[in-house]
Amino acid sequence: MLFRRGAQTDPEDYDDDQLTPEERDKLINELAQKVVDKRMETPAIMFLEMHKPVTFLASQSMLVASPFLVPLFGAEGVQKYSRLFSSVDNVELLIERIEELSGRE
Repeated sequence: MLFRRGAQTDPEDYDDDQLTPEERDKLINELAQKVVDKRMETPAIMFLEMHKPVTFLASQSMLVASPFLVPLFGAEGVQKYSRLFSSVDNVELLIERIEELSGRE
C-alpha cells in the first residue's frame, strides 16, 4: 500500500512493517530540515534522484549495515529510516520537502 499526503486511511490497514503517515511526515521533515540547515540541498536532491530506482535495495542494505548504523541513529531510528526509504514515493516526498524548505520549486 502506498501512502499519499492527505489520504484517508484506516489504522487497521497498517502492519508493523509500515510507517504511519504521521511517522513518515515527521521523518521526512526532520531529514529535509537537516539537509537545508547544512545547505546541502543540491547534492542531496541529486543523490536521491539518482538512487530512486534502487531505494528498496538501499533500505534493505541499511538493515544489513545496522551494526554500524545503530550507534549513530539508534535501533529504532535505523528501522524507521529503512521503512521510509523502502518506497520510491517517500523519496519523492523527501525531495519535494527539501525543495519547499529551500525555496526552490
